[in-house]
Amino acid sequence: MRTCRKLFLRRHEVWVGIGVHEFEKSNAQRVWIDVDLYVSYAHSTPRADRLEEVVDYDFVRAVVAERIRRGHIGLQETLCDELAQRLLEHPKVQAVRVSTAKPDVYPDCEAVGVEVFRCRPDAAGLDQGLPS
Repeated sequence: MRTCRKLFLRRHEVWVGIGVHEFEKSNAQRVWIDVDLYVSYAHSTPRADRLEEVVDYDFVRAVVAERIRRGHIGLQETLCDELAQRLLEHPKVQAVRVSTAKPDVYPDCEAVGVEVFRCRPDAAGLDQGLPS
């Protein structure tokens, strides 16, 4: 991870058809999505100060929107895994951390959620554990 820059999207609020309970299948729920993308300095250090030299945040938002458009998701684990897999398809992304949180599930806690961390199989030298 020492050779990467971390790009992030925090608390991206979306309304998602998500959940396995019957009452969840008919109404969208508010979900917060956090994403960290790890991109090598070679692919994230602009020389001409131009957007095409880096990974655009719009890419992350587009991946999330596309998955939501595809329809209902049963589990947050599934949503995290699918988003992580799609984000890792970007040729400049070496590793990704995705978390989802449902803030409206229980009145006595801020949110319930899931987090996943994935590295590109060919990401030589990247730590396989969660970043510190």
